[in-house]
Amino acid sequence: MENIAIVLFVLVVYIIRKTIIIVPEQQEFVKERLGVFQGILKPGFYFLIPFIDQIRYRQDLKEQTIDIDPQICITRDNVSVEVDGVLYLKVMDSEKASYGIDNFMLATSQLAQTTLRSEIGKLLFDNLLSERDEINGNVVSNIDRATDAWGIKVTRYELRNITPPKQILLAMEDQMKSERERRAEITISQGEKESLVNKSMGEMQESINISEGEKIRLVNEATGRAKEIELIATATAKGLQMVSEAISKKGGKEAVSLQITQEYLDALGSILKNSKTTVVPENLANIGGVFEGLSRITTKIPQAGEN
Repeated sequence: MENIAIVLFVLVVYIIRKTIIIVPEQQEFVKERLGVFQGILKPGFYFLIPFIDQIRYRQDLKEQTIDIDPQICITRDNVSVEVDGVLYLKVMDSEKASYGIDNFMLATSQLAQTTLRSEIGKLLFDNLLSERDEINGNVVSNIDRATDAWGIKVTRYELRNITPPKQILLAMEDQMKSERERRAEITISQGEKESLVNKSMGEMQESINISEGEKIRLVNEATGRAKEIELIATATAKGLQMVSEAISKKGGKEAVSLQITQEYLDALGSILKNSKTTVVPENLANIGGVFEGLSRITTKIPQAGEN
């Protein structure tokens, strides 16, 4: 009896499991009745007829990723490169994904590999890295058209690694090294050029400042000399005026005559003292004539003052 009870208990549990079904969120179950497609079960709670209804396929509606295995592709200029990537897709129609193809994940992966080889074969190796976005877009477009009958939507494809042959890598490294050296030389030459320009600009500004300072100095000196000449002329004119006024007064002529005679004798004495060769006027022997001539000069001074 105990064995029969255990068997009955197991049978009941089995029937319950086959009768009650819960579909999780972001999943869809494909139901068949007696081997014929019956419908799509959305997320929720369902009852099935035991031994008649069954869940044939369970489809995940979340976006899924497929690693595209590394493969050797040949570019248009016959350079072999190893390429791998990642493909992103999601199920849009559970019925097509279940009955349209046996294994849509494997089929999509194989299709991505063949499409990638085709796209890389259209490009030159030098353009391969710079046109990654274009390659990704073309792969997605081609795969999406092919998988539409499977109820699959390919959202995007990303090239992960592009590995050229070792010889190409060495050549690329040499090219990059020479390019860096060229850029360094250009940067140094640009710096030297700017330094020379700045230096010449500084020298030019210095010359301008010096010339401006010299100009101001000359103007100031000229102004000072002009002022000096003006002051000397004013003082001389005032002195002559005072002399003229003094001569016109009583005893002025005698004072002037005496002053001129004194200065004449002082100058003559200085000449005789300092010069080895003495030159004297012819009429110096007639000293009276000398003073008489001086007297005639002083006689005319008042006349000039009167005019």
